[in-house]
Amino acid sequence: MDCDKCVKNLAVFAGGVLFGSAGLKLLSSRDAKKAYTHATAAALRMKESVMETVTTVQENAADILASAKDLNAQRAEQEAAGVSGQAEEA
Repeated sequence: MDCDKCVKNLAVFAGGVLFGSAGLKLLSSRDAKKAYTHATAAALRMKESVMETVTTVQENAADILASAKDLNAQRAEQEAAGVSGQAEEA
């Protein structure tokens, strides 16, 4: 009974080694390298597209920030003119 378990474990180990060796050869084959190259090229194209979108969003955010600062400056000027106008009336 103990020997059966040992033989089973040895068979599983040997099968794992064989499967690993075959997998390693498969992963390093010419076709696999070609697939890795295509996947990497697609990832680089996607990165470029995303970076263009990020740049556009950053430019729009900078424009919005500048407009918001202008609005706040105009509002502050109007409030200052309103406060000084009220002081002169009193």
